[in-house]
This record gives sequence, structure tokens and C-alpha cells, in this order.
Amino acid sequence: MSQKIEQRLKELGIELPTASAPAANYVPYVVTGNLVFLSGQLCIWNGERRYVGKVGAEVSVEDAIEGARLCGLNLLTWLKDAAGGDLDRVARCVRLGGFVNSVPDFSDQPKVINGCSNLMVDVFADKGRHARAAVGTNVLPFNLAVEVDAIFELHA
Repeated sequence: MSQKIEQRLKELGIELPTASAPAANYVPYVVTGNLVFLSGQLCIWNGERRYVGKVGAEVSVEDAIEGARLCGLNLLTWLKDAAGGDLDRVARCVRLGGFVNSVPDFSDQPKVINGCSNLMVDVFADKGRHARAAVGTNVLPFNLAVEVDAIFELHA
């Protein structure tokens, strides 16, 4: 194993959080063929809920961007598990789906979800570029500000 992605994480000063157990009756990911479908990850760091509230009210745009990045770190934790501990198996990030718990007139959801998108490009370079959705919603689990799900492709 070359561990290029692990080295890249070190260079970027990125520490992955401990994986959080699912909060309901689902699994954190499903691998089918070479695709990994990752369940939505929230802005939780090692069990601690962060960025609670609506973006545009209790949570600033800047904090929501950090929340989206934190969702991305949680995605990477589960992706590493799905890839048998080897992030070098990642062929590409296929798609991110971002949800922002926001006030009705908030319209910067794409800016918020860039916190996760930018992380994927920082870590995987061109293999981190992806299709994406960034959607506003009236509430998310535990009243957290951001949730992001993902699809990745693995090398066989």
C-alpha cells in the first residue's frame, strides 16, 4: 500500500474523527460493485454535536461552511472503513448531496456545501471533483446545521 492519501491528510493537518454509530435503523454505507453509497453525515466531532441551529439565524455562514467540512471528515472516516482502511483505493468522488438547515430566505446553500466539496478536492485532487446537490431544508436531525451524503467509486 502506497498510503498517498494518508500522507496527503498529514500534509493538510487533517485528523479524521471517530466514526459515529448510525442514529436509527440504517447502515453507514453500502458497497455495491465498485461504488460506495455513504449515508448522510452530520456535523458531529467524536460524538459531540457542533453547529446546532439554523443557518442565517443561530449559525453563521462561516460556521456552516466548517460544519459541511466536518460532515466531509465523517464521510472520509466511513469511506476509509468501506475501502478496507485504504483511501488509495478511491477512484473518484462521484456525487455529494448537501442539506442545509436554513431560515426560509437563506439562499447560500452552495457556498455552505463548498466546505465539503473543497475538502474532497483538497484530499483527492481531481479525483475529488464531483457532481453535487446543495439543498435548503427546514430542519435536520438534532437541529444540526448541515448534513452531507456521498457516492464514491473504488478501484477493484
